[in-house]
Amino acid sequence: MTCGVVLAGIGTWSGYRNARAAIVPAIREGDPTRTAIDAARPLHARAAVRRFVRSVAVSLVWLALALYGLFLASAGSALGGLP
Repeated sequence: MTCGVVLAGIGTWSGYRNARAAIVPAIREGDPTRTAIDAARPLHARAAVRRFVRSVAVSLVWLALALYGLFLASAGSALGGLP
């Protein structure tokens, strides 16, 4: 049960941290020269898009681990909890 609660906490915090890392570059304005160079590239080749997709994917994996941690905690409490 304790392992599930710890995994849920770590997974939730890491998922939030990676989701925040994906959103922050979209809010800030970048260097105008860098923005102009990236605008000329195809969408899939842009560094910001690749970084965003990678951060969101890692965030979803961490959130899935957090849900698994909640499952472990509920299964542990259903089986009687800690001895």
